[in-house]
Amino acid sequence: MANQADNLNNLLKGELSAVQTYCMALDKAKTPNVVEVLSENKCCHEKRVEKLSQLVLNAGGEPVTESGAWGAFAKTVEAGSAVLGESPAIGSLQEGEDHGIELYKAEMKHLEPGTLAIVEQELFPAQQRTQEAISNLKPDKGN
Repeated sequence: MANQADNLNNLLKGELSAVQTYCMALDKAKTPNVVEVLSENKCCHEKRVEKLSQLVLNAGGEPVTESGAWGAFAKTVEAGSAVLGESPAIGSLQEGEDHGIELYKAEMKHLEPGTLAIVEQELFPAQQRTQEAISNLKPDKGN
């Protein structure tokens, strides 16, 4: 599939943006459990960056190294958390994680079977876990 590397690079851009966003949010986070969850999620996104970069190379492409337009989202999180604190940053991170789920769902439709299996069995479940971890930090989650 000619666009395999492009589809994987779209996922990679999202993951790079997530890492950037978590770095910014961690700079502002003060609550120990929030710092712990943000650190764990950042690490998980970094692992996905590594895996996706390898998949792009395997597909004959050149892995992107910048988040591009997704980086604007990270800057919004930074600005919000600097002015308003942890709670808005967590809300923005939740939006980013939700977007990540949708991005994976959209791009998985275009992947070759071997690559799709890796994404479905490893990367997408990891995305779901980071989304759930952030969701569990929100005070208004209904629990």
